[in-house]
Amino acid sequence: MTATTSAVNHAVGSLVRARGREWVVLPESTPDFLVLRPLGGDADLVAGVFPEEVEPAVFPPPSADDRELGDAAGAGLLRTALRIGFRSSAGPFRSLAGIAVEPRQYQLVPLLMALRMDTVRLLIADDVGIGKTVEAALVAKELLEQGEARGLAVLCSPALAEQWQAELRDKFAVDAELVLPSTVTKLERGLPLGESLFEHHRYTVVSTDFIKSERRRDQFLRTCPDLVIVDEAHTCVPDTAGSGKRQRQLRYELLRRLAEDRQRHLILVTATPHSGKEESFRNLVGLLDPELETLDLEQPKGRERLARHFVQRRRRDIRRYLDQATPFPHDRYVRDVGYELSPAYRKLFEKVLAYARESVRDDEGNLRQRVRWWSALALLRSLASSPRAAAATLRTRANAAEAVTVEEADELGRAAVLDLADDEALEGLDATPGGDATDPGDPRNAERRRLLELAREADKLEGKADAKLATLVTEVKGLLADGYDPIVFCRYIHTAEYVAEHLAKALGNKAAVRAVTGTLPPAERVARIEELTAVAGRHVLVATDCLSEGVNLQEHFQAVVHYDLAWNPTRHEQREGRVDRFGQRHPDVRAVTIFGKDNRIDGLVLEVLIRKHREIRKATGVAVPVPDSGDNLVQALLEGLLLRGEEYVQEQLTFDDGLGLGEQRRLLHQEWQSAAERESKALTKYAQSGIKPEEVAREVAAVREALGSAADVAGFVREVLTALGAGVRRTDDGFSAPLTPLPVGLRHALETVTGGRGELICHELPPAPRGEAALVRTDPAVAAIAQYVLDAALDPSLPLRERPARRCGVMRTRAVSQRTTLLLVRYRFHLTLPGRVAERTQVAEEARVLAFRGGADAPEWLPKEETAALLAAEPAGNVLPEQVRQVAERAVAGLGQLQAALDARGEQLAVELRDVLRRVRTAAGAARRGLAVAAQPPADVLGVYVYLPVPQGGAL
Repeated sequence: MTATTSAVNHAVGSLVRARGREWVVLPESTPDFLVLRPLGGDADLVAGVFPEEVEPAVFPPPSADDRELGDAAGAGLLRTALRIGFRSSAGPFRSLAGIAVEPRQYQLVPLLMALRMDTVRLLIADDVGIGKTVEAALVAKELLEQGEARGLAVLCSPALAEQWQAELRDKFAVDAELVLPSTVTKLERGLPLGESLFEHHRYTVVSTDFIKSERRRDQFLRTCPDLVIVDEAHTCVPDTAGSGKRQRQLRYELLRRLAEDRQRHLILVTATPHSGKEESFRNLVGLLDPELETLDLEQPKGRERLARHFVQRRRRDIRRYLDQATPFPHDRYVRDVGYELSPAYRKLFEKVLAYARESVRDDEGNLRQRVRWWSALALLRSLASSPRAAAATLRTRANAAEAVTVEEADELGRAAVLDLADDEALEGLDATPGGDATDPGDPRNAERRRLLELAREADKLEGKADAKLATLVTEVKGLLADGYDPIVFCRYIHTAEYVAEHLAKALGNKAAVRAVTGTLPPAERVARIEELTAVAGRHVLVATDCLSEGVNLQEHFQAVVHYDLAWNPTRHEQREGRVDRFGQRHPDVRAVTIFGKDNRIDGLVLEVLIRKHREIRKATGVAVPVPDSGDNLVQALLEGLLLRGEEYVQEQLTFDDGLGLGEQRRLLHQEWQSAAERESKALTKYAQSGIKPEEVAREVAAVREALGSAADVAGFVREVLTALGAGVRRTDDGFSAPLTPLPVGLRHALETVTGGRGELICHELPPAPRGEAALVRTDPAVAAIAQYVLDAALDPSLPLRERPARRCGVMRTRAVSQRTTLLLVRYRFHLTLPGRVAERTQVAEEARVLAFRGGADAPEWLPKEETAALLAAEPAGNVLPEQVRQVAERAVAGLGQLQAALDARGEQLAVELRDVLRRVRTAAGAARRGLAVAAQPPADVLGVYVYLPVPQGGAL
């Protein structure tokens, strides 16, 4: 490019030269200070300079020197490099140029809802497995690209933090820092003096439970970015404003204070917005709009107000949405498989049950009895789980034994034993509970000796004496034989380790087996799963509920086995949702529930809760949590079993209200069914039928086409590496190439991406392992190759062998009947967009391929379809070197005559882009006042390629 000293022009979008390179003037510039972005470069690479430091720049025409001429392949490489390099599309969705995922049409609905709002306040509550993470991240990316938000914080559980970080990085090109107890010290150590962590790092993924503490909360609130996503938002609201557990109160206080800033964008994400507790739901939606806490949501006006902020769809609502089918698994096949205790196991069960009954009848006082009750329940539950969990429980002191009040004993006991809460994080809940409620002061305590003797008996039951384990082995072998890789879910860490150990022995070389439990930090859990799935052949993952929520496992597993019944049907739904979700390639998934026919506990839970949950879900299409009365029913059933025996439970048990077991169960199921039917009807109100995504889908498809497909990217990378002398080798899911033969500049750029390894390994489908590349346009390695191709084509000082794409070419082809010229043109646009406070101005770039027949003095411009077809034209013979030079010189010389037509085409494109923006905003119900698009001349001609016809008769 050459610089000129013509009249100074510092208009927004104009081209200037400074510091040895070319820049585009950005809207933030003032007469005294210019804000610049590198031409064709990353939007984040911004510089500020004084006007006297710059001079206007004029983009030079291609060279007609015969040494500079290329062929059709070179034209295609340059065009693709340009498309891949764009990060600031002028289309209606600025974010699409910077993401590596193609949103489904139904996933555009939350984005369109966000376009309606001055300040985005959204509750995305789609069903499990639909893609809420993509929907929330897409809205966030668009707000960041449009300049409506400057930073982002994602609040989630620590177990999901790395997954959020990977999703944002791999799919949305947002590189966020993890803020966890394990990372915060290192992060704070590197901060500049006086700068907070959230001021220094623009994007963060934060542990909700870490940041909610009073010591951390105030600093976060003071420096929190203007865009926040809250994952599993239902865990952050109490039943009423002044009640609930301490942890939930702290989370709610954090969110409430974040929401008080009415200029802060807030996106809440959950699959279970309504836990059956109306006050909890009101507190949740009240974070979006305080009036929703008190509005009558049964009335049309109340529902209309809520629908502005709330989107909730079932899988069946979007299995086919508009003209696009989403390939969810066709069905989920569910089986319950029972087993009977072996004689030795039944004998131990009777001994433990007898001890439990004796202990809970202790009359030493109310507190003492509650401690013993929870300890007894822990013993029975762990014994039903596995002999190893039972032995650990028998040897471990109960948490509830440390309580000083009945309330504290109940809270500690529930946390250790039950699954009835939908709202608590799953971290730490897989620890095996203690069942020893004795006084530790006397080491000769007879009761303690009795527990230790029972523990030794449990030790002897591992393996052959365990009928439950034998049943699992049979079921897993059957799944493997049918082509399924299962996940086996266990309640306790000890059980998971026991199951993994014995499964590995039983399966031998038929399948690889690994266990993932809460003993591993989240990063190591992911590494363990990657290690397992990297092994050739079939796989079995044994896990606790630390993996039952949020972690996506559908790429490698197709079945779930519930080795331990959860005492909460929602937990079963979460487990099965790890494989039954969008992206599952198997046509169906399987779920197997193993239960004890005669262990006194499983039958109660299965009949009262699990099967009823399935029945309601099948009938209504929604998964509704168990009503509060379900907690009381299960506890009463188990307490009756302990205190009086199974016969009493079945025949005589009555509750505080005088109702018998059958009546109480009937009322619970009736309440549950009614709640599900209400939710099912309500869902149709929140499918956002008023939004017209079909009017937007065309524009999205057009933008994606302009940016290039995955096949375009893969072909481009392969061609460039081959042209530069790097031998490309095919791999199972992509290809690889050594870096040594590459030009120094590109080699150094790729070595940075690969961590210094001497080979680039490319995968056709993201995500790619660390140090390797995914063949998507946002991957750093792909971006580096595209930038090199573009820079090299514009740098005549480089040797020809280091320039795979050329700006000028001539070829003969049967695709044309007369001389036809194809131009690769770059346009810059100045956009004025409505904003929540004031209008926003931005600069965007677009590339267009234009073609005409005849000469530059009287061009006949080709329609879009014929122009696109030229890119696929094949050579049909040689052209004499002298003719090539003459034709190229003539084409380049005629560019001056075409400039006015090219600039007029830019004005026409500006009108088309403005109409598209208006159309999309109209479909979303968003503001249009003040919207404008203006082309910034002159257009840059990057490439000139001439196609000559084959002479009649085939003579050349």
